[in-house]
Amino acid sequence: MKTISISEEDEIKSIIKSCKTCYLGVADTDGTPYVVPMNFGYNDGIVYLHSAPEGYLIDIVNKNNKVCVTFCTDSKLVFQHPEVACSYRMKSKSVIIWGNVEFIDDIAEKEQTLNILMAQYSDAEFKYSLPALKNVKIWKIKGSKISCKSFAEPHKKQI
Repeated sequence: MKTISISEEDEIKSIIKSCKTCYLGVADTDGTPYVVPMNFGYNDGIVYLHSAPEGYLIDIVNKNNKVCVTFCTDSKLVFQHPEVACSYRMKSKSVIIWGNVEFIDDIAEKEQTLNILMAQYSDAEFKYSLPALKNVKIWKIKGSKISCKSFAEPHKKQI
């Protein structure tokens, strides 16, 4: 089985939309990696996240705002031959976006961004109190590089 690269924007958006969690990777200034699962929103090539206004993750990003965000579809075990262990793979698709974090502080922009986040999970409309908007950290990650792949694709049969 093989891995293929995907470059079609609509396919990339579809993969991201099918995910319910993304994984945010950061590195502290001493190089220590830290990866956390997060809820997200995605719109026009931008990943939006939200978090508490302070903590270890915020401390890291304030020192080093370079991040990567990984999305992966549900995986399924597949094989080419049931008795050959090396022929087993997990069939899935993934998107990795590298970029820099900017924090959004404007209250109106926070509200718009929370609507983008909630649209990933629900068609409902939401209202946000001013204290809630003031107390949430909103992340904006514009991708500088993107990789999208499909894993465990079958090889074409030879004639």
